[in-house]
Amino acid sequence: MKFDERTYTFSDAGRFSRTMTIVAVVGIVATLAGAAVDLRQFAFSWLVAFSFWTTIIIGALFMTMVHHLTGAKWSVVLRRITEAAMDSLKFWWIFALPMLLCLKQLYPWIDVAWMHEDETLAAKLPYLNVPFFVIRTVFYFAVWVGLAVMLRRISLAQDAGWNPDVKSAFLRISAPGMILFALVTSFAAFDWWMSLQPSWYSTIYGVYFFSGGIVGVMAFIALVVHALHAKGVLTFEITKEHQHDIGKLLFAFMIFWAYMALSQYLLIWYANIPEETSFFKARWIDSWKPLSVLIAVGGFTVPFVLMMNRTLKRTQWGLSLFAIWMLVMHWVDVYWNVTPILHTDHAVVSWMDVTALLGLGGAFLALFWRSFTRAPVLPVTDPKLQDSIEFVNQ
Repeated sequence: MKFDERTYTFSDAGRFSRTMTIVAVVGIVATLAGAAVDLRQFAFSWLVAFSFWTTIIIGALFMTMVHHLTGAKWSVVLRRITEAAMDSLKFWWIFALPMLLCLKQLYPWIDVAWMHEDETLAAKLPYLNVPFFVIRTVFYFAVWVGLAVMLRRISLAQDAGWNPDVKSAFLRISAPGMILFALVTSFAAFDWWMSLQPSWYSTIYGVYFFSGGIVGVMAFIALVVHALHAKGVLTFEITKEHQHDIGKLLFAFMIFWAYMALSQYLLIWYANIPEETSFFKARWIDSWKPLSVLIAVGGFTVPFVLMMNRTLKRTQWGLSLFAIWMLVMHWVDVYWNVTPILHTDHAVVSWMDVTALLGLGGAFLALFWRSFTRAPVLPVTDPKLQDSIEFVNQ
């Protein structure tokens, strides 16, 4: 790996992308081979892994738009990380295809006769049907990819020389883009997760889905910064002050995610309507029960107590361990939301859960590193860059 500190570019990106590509190929091929053994397990394992990485990627898109809308200075040095992550959306839609090909194994509403047995479910058929589901998924990715490509293109064009119109261009895309993003992401949560149990509903589910992804992407940013510093890259430009703010945002969105989860639970518990309580009832039996407790304690209580400490957020290893833990808990949360439909009696982690996670993770990291290293890793002509480098927490 060779990095030019004057131009902030890589002349040699190293072997990381190739290594991750090998991991991706091996993991994906192994998972696809598992489809011949147990197609339904394959479908759920793929959906869990696909959802986990997709939420992180669209979380990067969200953070990029927030950066432009707020005009933040401190995050200028981190912008190319989120841009490279969201840039993978150009190819990521390919990995939605196995999900679309396995709708019968995933979603009970495919059985129209079964849906007609219940008057309430029958009323949902104009929305829950294969053609409309596929069209919606295509639309979701069209919006995400469109926003990511436009923002990335403008950002890279900025490297040739600063133009005051660039700021307006970012705002023209990000302002309406944020509204579209909110709608599309919410409906993706309804389609991909909530319709696994078509009789159940939660109006807050889209925000819950989204907030988990933001926790994931902030953890990812923290780990990327640690990895770059380990290689001597951007050690002067990304300082403890930036790490502190990354830690604060990770901490804040963890609380926001927990608030959404608790709000959803309390409303359903208080109303005590069978159609709603069925979701939590299915996750409060056998080994699903301790997993539910783990999400509450490990996903919020323990990290909340530990990461209130300012020093831990400013210590690279402390922040990185926190980030790794939150990524693990994010995967557990995704698994907890999706898999009880398949394993109704007790939690079972299949080998395909592991290979799918590694395969899609390798693909994402290969795409991310390829995009990140093909351009300057900082927006070199951004007028706020020096202020960002000199940023100090107040």
